[in-house]
Amino acid sequence: MPEQYDVIVIGAGPGGYVAAIRAAQLGQKTAIVDKQWLGGVCLNVGCIPSKALLKNAELAHTLRERGQEFGFSFDNLKLDYCAAVQRSRQVSDRLVKGVGFLMKKNKIDVYMGRAYLTGLGTVSVNGSTEAPKELSAKNIIVATGASSLVPPAWKVDGRNVVTYLEAITQERLPKSVIIIGAGAVGVEFATVWNAYGAQVTIVEMLPTLLPTEDEEVGKELKRAFDKRGIKSLVGHKVEAVEAIGMGVKVAVSTEGKETVLEAEQALVAIGFRPNSKGFGLEELGVKLDERGFIEVDEKMQTSVPGIWAIGDVTGKLMLAHVGSAMGIIAAEHIAGVETITLDYEMMPRATYCSPQVASFGLTEAQAKERGYGVKVGRFPFQANGKALGLGEAVGWIKLVVDEKYGEILGAHMVGPEVTELLPELTLARMLELTPHEIARNVHAHPTLSEVLMEAAHGAEGIPINI
Repeated sequence: MPEQYDVIVIGAGPGGYVAAIRAAQLGQKTAIVDKQWLGGVCLNVGCIPSKALLKNAELAHTLRERGQEFGFSFDNLKLDYCAAVQRSRQVSDRLVKGVGFLMKKNKIDVYMGRAYLTGLGTVSVNGSTEAPKELSAKNIIVATGASSLVPPAWKVDGRNVVTYLEAITQERLPKSVIIIGAGAVGVEFATVWNAYGAQVTIVEMLPTLLPTEDEEVGKELKRAFDKRGIKSLVGHKVEAVEAIGMGVKVAVSTEGKETVLEAEQALVAIGFRPNSKGFGLEELGVKLDERGFIEVDEKMQTSVPGIWAIGDVTGKLMLAHVGSAMGIIAAEHIAGVETITLDYEMMPRATYCSPQVASFGLTEAQAKERGYGVKVGRFPFQANGKALGLGEAVGWIKLVVDEKYGEILGAHMVGPEVTELLPELTLARMLELTPHEIARNVHAHPTLSEVLMEAAHGAEGIPINI
């Protein structure tokens, strides 16, 4: 007889393990299955270890490039990239153990192995050393995530040509690297490797870095990267990637002209594909879109009753915190308790390059395209005392506001620690506050958060410190 559960979660990343915890809190007998890791990609080889590496990179950049500014010098500075990677693994391991503790605390049964849906409500788990286990549940939540998208002609070998998976764990620093794709993964690795002295070239097919962000953000980031010595080839298409001996050749083209770039390594960071194939979804009639993402409604319900899907495998917004929010909502719908509906367009987005980028909502161009009368509030970090004290005064904040009602339509920021400034704005949006309330909320001085107040004053037409 299969082991009986109320909820089985397939995938133990930030969406899956959070869904399992919420389901268990609501009285559901819950199991979670993962083929490799508790914590998924995010905790093991993504969000968390990359942030540890970025902290090391911040220190490395200061020591290598800014000693004179801060009044110190070294006769023989040595930077150990291997030690930075090892520290990132320690940070990751600590959090992964924490997830294991949370599973025990909430009495969630954990099965490590590959899941396959053998029928409606039944799951077979095939571990590497044990006989398959048969599980059954009224509700199954699919949280299987996504994997790097790599064109078939580009052969990832783990040394010359890599994805984020190999890049995050390799303990050697490439002397030179070509990064294909200027999304969050690309610009974050560019920041890390450049800080340690690698020659970095980013190739992006679209006209700006971080092409899904406000156009001005991408241009500001390119200026900052130029100053750091990171070469950015925007508007360039990659035609071919070829490993050669101990290096790689990348053929790129723009306006009909082709150039061949050479480096020790190439990082492919052009996007992700859903992990939706090979475990029985299609056989059960679960509807996928043309790209293979699982289609869900606002409840996270798929086309088949009793099967739910959350996180990257749905393609809604491929961010860990969005997956977690989706997981909570799915668990609450299963339990029949009050919950919320997500507005994916208004979810916070954060990129941890240097300078950082953070945003939510509509860009200025999108707001105008939708017919809004738009007013914009801006404030530069150059006029912020805390930023100047930190020596990190590059960038600005931009509020996009509906001129008629004062509704905050979006915010776009580039600068020091802007990822930490998002929550005030997203909370204001959720509570339907306007720039007037943000401007009148007294912000401590000196803090980076004052840029929010100042930009809000600007949106109201009464800028104070500029």
